[in-house]
This record gives sequence, structure tokens and C-alpha cells, in this order.
Amino acid sequence: MVKKANKKWKICIDFTDLNRACPKDRSPLQRIDHLVDTTTGHELLSFMDALSGYRQIKMHVEDEEKTLSIMEHGTYCYKVMPFVLKNTGVTYQQLVNKVFKHQMGRSVEAYVDDMVVKSLKADKHTSDLAETFATLKKYNMRLNPNKCAFDVT
Repeated sequence: MVKKANKKWKICIDFTDLNRACPKDRSPLQRIDHLVDTTTGHELLSFMDALSGYRQIKMHVEDEEKTLSIMEHGTYCYKVMPFVLKNTGVTYQQLVNKVFKHQMGRSVEAYVDDMVVKSLKADKHTSDLAETFATLKKYNMRLNPNKCAFDVT
């Protein structure tokens, strides 16, 4: 266990062998410079960060045992995707792309767990945010309020 900067504890498990055995998902991540360019000309932006984004993805039951860890007080398996697995970032990006498929490019841009709600006109921003929050609620996705900034010009 390691204490993080925010004073919370984090379990550290070495998944080197599991990552070595897993094939790499070759799906490309978005180009961050392209995502930044797509916000040009928008009157209002809101920046949002998913709270423990990767840990919002449940593991397939048959894959849980692959994350088995033996500790002093018992044997444990991850029920949600741990951050350190090889394809975690790409898997999460694919989830976000699927969840926001009707908004991507129009009013939402996302890079893994970071999202931007963009509105060409300021008076439409509230409805763009409402649509985004409805999608987040539908899929039980949570945001980290400490890392969100709304109505940025």
C-alpha cells in the first residue's frame, strides 16, 4: 500500500507477467492536438474529469482470477479494471467513445477520462451540459468535482 498525495491509500500490485501475456490492443488513442483544435471557435467550454474512471469498468467474471493477489489477510481479485493493466487506457477510451457516440465531435471531445463539453454559442451550453450529464447518469459514470471547470471562455 502506498499513500497518495491526496492522503488516500492505493494498493500496488505488480501485473508485469499478466501484461506480458496479454496481446496489445492496437486501437489508436485520439490525437490530443486534434482534440484541442476542435474547440477553436466555441464560446463556452466545460472541462470534466472522470472520478476513478478506469475503476468504473467491471472485469469479466472469468478474468477476475487473473488479477488474483495473495495478502496477509486473504486472497483478493479485482472486480473492476485496475489502472495498471496493459490495455486499460484504450479500453476506457472505447467505452467513452461508445457512451458519448451521439455527442462526440459535436458537443463533446474526450481523451480517456478527460472530457470537454464545447458549445459554439454560449446560450446552448446549458443544454449541451444537460445532455452530457444525462448520459453520465444513464451509464452511472461519476466525475471528480475537484478536477472540473465549467463555463470557461
